[in-house]
Amino acid sequence: MPAVRAAGQARAGGATGMRLDAAEALEGDGAAAVSMAAPAKYMLGVDVGSTVIRCHVYDKVAAIKGVSAKQVEVLHPQPGWVELDPERLWTQFVDVVKEAVQAAGIKMNQISALGIATHRATFLTWNKQTGKPFHNFISWQDRRAAELVKSWNRSFLMKAVHGVSSLLHFFTRVELFLMASTLTFTTQHTPLRLAWVLQHIPEVEQAIEDDNCCFGTVDTWLLYKLTKGAVYATDYSSASSTAFFDPFKLQWSVVLGKLFSIPIKIFPPVKDTSHMFGLVDAEIFGEPIPVTALVADQQAAMFGECCFNPGDLKVTMGTGSFWDINTGSKVHVSRTGLYPLVGWKIGKDLTYLAEGNASDTGNAIKWAQDLDLFTNAEETSRMAYSLVNSGGVCFVPSFSGLQIPVNDPCACTSFMGITSSTTKNHLVRAMLESISFRNKQLYETIAREVNVPTTYVRYVLCDVVQGFL
Repeated sequence: MPAVRAAGQARAGGATGMRLDAAEALEGDGAAAVSMAAPAKYMLGVDVGSTVIRCHVYDKVAAIKGVSAKQVEVLHPQPGWVELDPERLWTQFVDVVKEAVQAAGIKMNQISALGIATHRATFLTWNKQTGKPFHNFISWQDRRAAELVKSWNRSFLMKAVHGVSSLLHFFTRVELFLMASTLTFTTQHTPLRLAWVLQHIPEVEQAIEDDNCCFGTVDTWLLYKLTKGAVYATDYSSASSTAFFDPFKLQWSVVLGKLFSIPIKIFPPVKDTSHMFGLVDAEIFGEPIPVTALVADQQAAMFGECCFNPGDLKVTMGTGSFWDINTGSKVHVSRTGLYPLVGWKIGKDLTYLAEGNASDTGNAIKWAQDLDLFTNAEETSRMAYSLVNSGGVCFVPSFSGLQIPVNDPCACTSFMGITSSTTKNHLVRAMLESISFRNKQLYETIAREVNVPTTYVRYVLCDVVQGFL
């Protein structure tokens, strides 16, 4: 569990205050037999975000001893496409770990465990025999399947699924049927992006037929590479974030597999969040470091911010805005699009979350910076406060469509209300206000729909959204 904390704290910005006992990290995880030439006193927490990879080295009282970060190289081969080079991501991961350990002034044989938090629903398929990817990572921000999503959501088949599920729920009161009755796909969900891959990359379809295809999110790929192909797995938090996982049965959804003609056998085994996943191959870092935690990034932030009780709420504003509320041992079934997630599973402790998100927060600010509306993000607060209001200018932050409660994957980013007197300051204020409005929508949706009183609120803000917001 301490490795989960390390990964969670790396995701939550290095928050301290929780004891990380290296011995506890190994106890019960099957790693006690790992021989160390020096006392193992430190832990690694690596956060692989959408735009930045960070590694923190923690001692046993959670003090940060070393840090390293690298910008993720994001590819845009076509309009609306967002990809990551899997081999380049792997190289950057190895580099930040080595640099953080060096910055801490310690040796690799002093590392007791490694915990990894990764951004979610970005996926890859690769050749089971050779380990070679069939394509780049397709990001959760990618919109290539937007038309496919729209077509499916409007299809007669989906209408039939909604109708039959509503009827079954009426007679049985089984919440799984209620969830199916309101099922709506978005481009952030994995199924239709994976369906797009099968339609457009024949090698993947053939590999599936030959039982030679592996599917993995970022955590699965990194674990596979760290162990040189010896371990193929994910955890419950990442699996539940793909929208291809049944949170009630805690298994890959057989129904969705049949619906999209995607065999469940291509998906990795799902393990506890705190689990002895395996040992890093000694050739990579010079030591066989135990990998004892994999966790999805927003769930990691929840854990790192100690949101352990029902009603605890975490707000993260980074690349996007993510509102997560702890719903305890109960799966929340939404009628507006709040997504049910597994927060973490550690032994018998199973915690669920309900999540609403807006995809475009920090990346909208970065886009405006790239257009030279300002030089650095710190200027935005001063520019916004120099005006009483935005002068009638409105901004719609929807580079990846609009999520709940709007649920429009094809919504376009736009400025409205621009006049001849509009200045850069008006545009910047309109952008910051739009982010505030979207977050207000998310809060109101959660407050209206989730029947769990909010007891505790924690905020995790990246640099680009601090100040005015």
